Amino acid sequence: HCGLSPDTCPHSGSDTPVTGATPVRKASGSDVISTVEFNHTGELLATGDKGGRVVIFQREPENAPHSQGEYDVYSTFQSHEPEFDYLKSLEIEEKINKIKWLPQQNAAHSLLSTNDKTIKLWKITERDKRPEGYNLKDEEGKLKDLSTVTSLQVPVLKPMDLMVEVSPRRIFANGHTYHINSISVNSDCETYMSADDLRINLWHLAITDRSFNIVDIKPANMEDLTEVITASEFHPHHCNLFVYSSSKGSLRLCDMRAAALCDKHSKLFEEPEDPSNRSFFSEIISSVSDVKFSHSGRYMLTRDYLTVKVWDLNMEARPIETYQVHDYLRSKLCSLYESDCIFDKFECAWNGSDSVIMTGAYNNFFRMFDRNTKRDVTLEASRESSKPRAVLKPRRVCVGGKRRRDDISVDSLDFTKKILHTAWHPAENIIAIAATNNLYIFQDKVNSDMH
Repeated sequence: HCGLSPDTCPHSGSDTPVTGATPVRKASGSDVISTVEFNHTGELLATGDKGGRVVIFQREPENAPHSQGEYDVYSTFQSHEPEFDYLKSLEIEEKINKIKWLPQQNAAHSLLSTNDKTIKLWKITERDKRPEGYNLKDEEGKLKDLSTVTSLQVPVLKPMDLMVEVSPRRIFANGHTYHINSISVNSDCETYMSADDLRINLWHLAITDRSFNIVDIKPANMEDLTEVITASEFHPHHCNLFVYSSSKGSLRLCDMRAAALCDKHSKLFEEPEDPSNRSFFSEIISSVSDVKFSHSGRYMLTRDYLTVKVWDLNMEARPIETYQVHDYLRSKLCSLYESDCIFDKFECAWNGSDSVIMTGAYNNFFRMFDRNTKRDVTLEASRESSKPRAVLKPRRVCVGGKRRRDDISVDSLDFTKKILHTAWHPAENIIAIAATNNLYIFQDKVNSDMH
């Protein structure tokens, strides 16, 4: 019950249930959004989709006339194309798994995007002037006949319509045997890491032909495989620390100063299982699908199938906070297993001050938990309920018994509508929600309350 995706799992093909695996799903459109990421200022928002495209949105300047501070399409480009691995007879999807922005060093912006196998570094630049009056070239850029050049002129820059140019700067390939599930840029702004099911590699942003393997959990015999890596992230302030999560629900904090290969973790964060809750599904639903350091670097946020948990870096024994995302699904795990929904990988996000956390659920619901007041709210991202500038109404799911107006029954939830990918603006109360092929951006204009 290892958690490897079926094309790499030694158990698939047998009758053994592969818990935590990513079953091959029916193709559902190339424009389904697969990742959402704000840049470090929150002025830009990037989305990646199953068709290998990256769409970047830019926020309108607040001082612009009639500005609502909304996000408009800034640039769209094809990041990855479908490939075929002839050695393994495997199709490599173009789907963008993750996007990470690099801290801005100059006028240009840079981001990393990855599919299952290949990571690419893109540079985004603006051009609003063009040079004119070359001595040796004509207006179309062709070389002039030198005999016609009788005088020298100084080229000048003339204004032109704004052009956004996206160019590939580096391609980091051949670093992973298994599917890449996460990338994370280090706070030193020089290196980044990429993680697949069994290994984590450290790359230098300027070097594409080699990477350093810093974690390898692959057993000598693949039949002995018991867990896989599900997500990883660098600490926001200490460039030597990173964490990775596993399909067994544990977190391992590693220190790169200790050894070149970080197979021996510095800290292991694991919650002991309550024997009374043990079931066939226990291992699957305890698999951590996402891990995020808080902006302060003091806490870690993890998401498993039914809960989000906050861990203190100084306390390994148990999480300091546990929030139930959709506990009403506990009685429905059997049908969720049969429909493969139990393997859905939900992400989680912190707000800018680390006081509120957010994660997605089914029926296009997403949940927010206020760590100070302990209040929580369920909101819905759908075209019917989300008219522009309308206030979102909290939603409630009822499990049998009396039902209030506007409550939705647990039996009428739509499990095909799921919010897996969310992002929170680094400084303001603006959130981005990916609901299948729609991107919703919600903004709190009035106050800093969760709503």
